[in-house]
Amino acid sequence: MANDKEPGKPEFGYSSGAALMARGSLALHDHVATRMDAAFGDTQPMIEVRFKDLSVSADIIVKDVTESTAELPTLPNELAKGFRKLRAKKHLVQKQILKNVNGVFKPGTITLVLGQPGSGKSTLMKMLSGRFAAKKNIAIEGEITYNGATSSELCDRLPQFVSYVAQQDKHIAALTVKETLEFAHACCGLELSEHDAKKHMTGNPAENAAAMEVANAIFKHHPGVVTQQFGLQMCQNTVVGDAMLRGVSGGERKRVSTAEMQFGNQQVLMMDEISTGLDSAAAFDIVNTQRSLAKKFHKTVVISLLQPSPEIFNLFDNVLLLNAGRVMYNGPREDALSYFESLGFKCIPHRDVADFLMDLRTNKQTLYENELAVIPRTPSEFAEAFANSDVFYRLQAELNSPVSPKLLEIKEKFMDSFPNFCQGFLASTGTLMKRQIKMTIRNTAYLKGRGLMVIVMGLLNGSVYYQFDVTDAQIVLGIIFASVMFLSMSQSAQIPTFMASRDVFYKQRGANFYRTASYVWANSVSQIPLAVLESFVYGSMVYWMCGFAPAAGAFILYELTVILTIMAFAAFFLFLSAAAPDLHVVEPISMTTTLFFILFGGFVVTKGNIPDYLVWLYWLNPVAWCVRSLAVSQYSDSRFDTCVYGDVDYCEKYGMTMGKYSLSLFEIPSETYWIWYGLVFMVCAYVFFMSLSVFFLEYRQFEGPEHVFINDDDIATTNATGGYNLVKTPRGAQNDTTMIDVPVREKNFIPVTIAFKDLWYTVPDPHNSKESIDLLKGISGFALPGTITALIGSSGAGKTTLMNVIAGRKTEGKIQGQILLNGHPATDLAIRRSTGYCEQMDVHSMASTFREALTFSAFLRQGADVSDSKKYDSMKRLTIGVELAAQPSIIFLDEPTSGLDARSAKLIMDGVRKVANTGRTIVCTIHQPSAEVFQVFDSLLLLKRGGESVFFGDLGENAVNLIDYFECIDGVQNLQSNYNPATWMLEVIGAGVGNNSGDKTDFVALYKNSKQFQELQDNFDREGLFQPSSTLPPLEYGDKRASTNLTQMKFLTKRFFDLYWRTASYNLTRFFIFMGLGIIIGITYTGSNYSSYQGINSGMGMMYMTITFVG
Repeated sequence: MANDKEPGKPEFGYSSGAALMARGSLALHDHVATRMDAAFGDTQPMIEVRFKDLSVSADIIVKDVTESTAELPTLPNELAKGFRKLRAKKHLVQKQILKNVNGVFKPGTITLVLGQPGSGKSTLMKMLSGRFAAKKNIAIEGEITYNGATSSELCDRLPQFVSYVAQQDKHIAALTVKETLEFAHACCGLELSEHDAKKHMTGNPAENAAAMEVANAIFKHHPGVVTQQFGLQMCQNTVVGDAMLRGVSGGERKRVSTAEMQFGNQQVLMMDEISTGLDSAAAFDIVNTQRSLAKKFHKTVVISLLQPSPEIFNLFDNVLLLNAGRVMYNGPREDALSYFESLGFKCIPHRDVADFLMDLRTNKQTLYENELAVIPRTPSEFAEAFANSDVFYRLQAELNSPVSPKLLEIKEKFMDSFPNFCQGFLASTGTLMKRQIKMTIRNTAYLKGRGLMVIVMGLLNGSVYYQFDVTDAQIVLGIIFASVMFLSMSQSAQIPTFMASRDVFYKQRGANFYRTASYVWANSVSQIPLAVLESFVYGSMVYWMCGFAPAAGAFILYELTVILTIMAFAAFFLFLSAAAPDLHVVEPISMTTTLFFILFGGFVVTKGNIPDYLVWLYWLNPVAWCVRSLAVSQYSDSRFDTCVYGDVDYCEKYGMTMGKYSLSLFEIPSETYWIWYGLVFMVCAYVFFMSLSVFFLEYRQFEGPEHVFINDDDIATTNATGGYNLVKTPRGAQNDTTMIDVPVREKNFIPVTIAFKDLWYTVPDPHNSKESIDLLKGISGFALPGTITALIGSSGAGKTTLMNVIAGRKTEGKIQGQILLNGHPATDLAIRRSTGYCEQMDVHSMASTFREALTFSAFLRQGADVSDSKKYDSMKRLTIGVELAAQPSIIFLDEPTSGLDARSAKLIMDGVRKVANTGRTIVCTIHQPSAEVFQVFDSLLLLKRGGESVFFGDLGENAVNLIDYFECIDGVQNLQSNYNPATWMLEVIGAGVGNNSGDKTDFVALYKNSKQFQELQDNFDREGLFQPSSTLPPLEYGDKRASTNLTQMKFLTKRFFDLYWRTASYNLTRFFIFMGLGIIIGITYTGSNYSSYQGINSGMGMMYMTITFVG
């Protein structure tokens, strides 16, 4: 047990993650590092990363300039494009993603990678972490070493030394935060054994014992420690969620993504844009924690950020600045300003250094130029200038120097002997099975739907064919065939689930969480309980109700055969999900294979009627083997395999028993060994498809390099004319700007003041149905026309929740308080008709052009009396334009700058400012406003953890009112010069993940006794705010929707038609599949004799299949 005790500080202990984190991350790191250094000395692992002349380029085929037109991807256009490509002259264009990038990342340092979106940051970090998905058209040059070892030498062990946090948040939505982190710990956690420790320990017995104690405590409670470090303790029992399942907030999900990769013994940490969606205080705490890891444990930390605040920027030792794949600067952070001053660029007063660096090579560069200097303009000129600098010469000296003996020794002792995976195959498979079973159990919609379908189909088939005549082979074989097809083909319903979890697999497999084989086998084996349950429930009804052989052995054989068939087809559809690039491709392929299974299953077309050159499809069809096994099993029963049955002597009449005669009608052999052959075939098919799944998941991953664009600078001869822009969901390229043109003309909206008084929002406690949780506690405020009101607080403080409550978007929980529009009580209809809501996730119809999306919103959300001549042009944020097209009085914006660099964020908010200036009321949540963006807002509602207000009022010029308010509070440190007020206020109230300063001062109580709160209360009696306006009547609408039913039908029909018409992959896939099916069916039925029993049965089957599949 820890014995560190200091007066006035929490007691430090090893009993839990919370006890270990009692004094915060920095104190814990210092505590652990002190003991580990004493025991291990300088033998602890550390890794130096070097990369020399690293270049990445993509060879892209470009057609002749005469054919270079941009068209909508309709079916005719895609076909015409394909024909043009066949006859057009083509040439290769090389897109340079990275060009001659050099650098050294040393242990114990933290490096910031900066650059505009598309500059190559992600590609560089993927290359250095071994996650870059190289393809045939990708050329990679240069050398990357880790303590002198190349990536090819480390091979599959590289993820054990280098972790990578991607931009996208990909998680299993049904798992809680705690389960997600515990799974990562189970897969990657490596306990320090006494045997290994003794080989490297150099301290005295007491020091060695202390080191072992703290190491074991950290390993045991690591998930709890990471949960505390990333401020996830309040949401650890909440599911992570996704776009379809409500879970944690966007900021919390981003923190989960970073926290997930903290497990393991990686000495190099690569983190790509980890602050997206986080408030500046939380981002600071997380980066500061990573800095502490670098300094105390000699880790090599590299982080790319889009909008680093000055205080975050100052945490880094080095800066690597990229533009268009070229290095503009790579050296110490403190030397960056002086270097660019030597080139003729001087940072202006009150400008953040990071923003200054990001502005270079943009149209804002002129703000910093020295008119007398000869300054670089292009990326190549910046790169050339850096290559001639003293900073670069020092860098080259480091690159060309020999690797230190200490690092070479670490490579030999630590890196060369490290296992590829922390868990063995069986342990890893068991861990994955536990997770998969949880996922299956929590997929209640699927389980309920599937259970209902099995019961309904079982009762339907059992009642329709109740006690059938066993001599009618068509009925008997028909119900066998239908049962096999229903139970096996229904496994295709798992395809969307498989595809949804595939991206998570790619991420975790890339980090060596587990083997691909473990993932596949765990995924399949976890389906066995469902397969057994489905087979037993369905089979128990159909088997006994229909009148199959009344013998326990025959029933058990029936169940076993069907279960093996279900598992074989589950493996088959898993294989399809692994081998197909996306859901649009796998679904038609699944449908096509289903037709083949039906056509060559031995019932619709008997074996003798299948052409000899296609009969191999019959012998490879699991359905045919299953039907044959079950048919032989039934008709070989002693009750049916007899000469006389039903007063008919089959031996005398047909020369065979009744059972053999019935089988002969469908050309099924009667020998009993076919039963066992069928079982063996199912097992072999299961193993075969599982092996294929392993192969495709391991070697054919559908991931590509990010931010590979072709623009006019790359191909001067390629000029697209008359082009169309399709909406991308999620957001596509990040290097466009936003222009929202709001012409000055007659307003088609009524200016509206929105006010809310004493708002409470309560939801049931998910862990105790009798208890409830208050997410909002007595929030009051208002927003005026022509102003922008910011809702700011730490992640999870309730910003989005408050906005959703005001906007009428909460359908669960209990809402108390008043919401007023121009002083009148707000009805649900009035809110929906008068407001626009821009969600954080930009979800649009993927097949619509920008103009069509705007037109759709304008016509369906405005009345027919409004002129249709308004035009809005959005080049990047169509979301705002869609809401503007509806002419709302109030616009809610949820994180409009999330995922954008500082320059793009400012452009977005400048556009929002223009919208507000037209008289609209803007309410906006925002996480990391820069000082420039923060000045755009007129007023602020600041929330603290727990959903309580700590400030509301006008900000004043340069936020003077906010600054004066907090600086007057005892114990609050004054705002430093050039410090962002938005970051400062969050730190003051204790936002972030490791900041408890807000607990020492009751800011809620201080606010309620403040002048600002008194002014708010004075407004409670103000007409048009909290009291009904005498000049403006209540907002009342006669109809629920602005447009008529005919207009709705017209635009919805057109949109769905466009969606299908412009999804070329879907149409082309269907076209070629149906053409192929027509050919196969035609060939199969060529020369069929429809005068025989089998021929008539086959002809009816052909008509059924044609109607079912083509229709």
